[in-house]
Amino acid sequence: MLEAGDVLKTWSLPHPPEADVETSCEALADHRLAYLDYEGPISGDRGAVARWDRGTYTVQRWSDKECVVDLAGAKITGQATLSRQSDATRQWTFSFAGCEKGGIAD
Repeated sequence: MLEAGDVLKTWSLPHPPEADVETSCEALADHRLAYLDYEGPISGDRGAVARWDRGTYTVQRWSDKECVVDLAGAKITGQATLSRQSDATRQWTFSFAGCEKGGIAD
């Protein structure tokens, strides 16, 4: 999730980011800002939400087709790139160039 104004832009990744590994992911609907701090069940028995990392980011490029941000998280730091695979799909490609820093700190 990336905070963008009054919403969270959200993508679903099948596994945690790994440096230099491209991963297909899916864009989800924008989420409310309340999800920045929420952990727990999702309504309708759709699973649960758990925070994986937290931190700040700086936008390098942001368009409908590509999002490039520099991440400064508690677990990972580096540049993340999200590229839309096609205009007609919610499928994106996620890549990360950076490092893992170890355990998460809230």
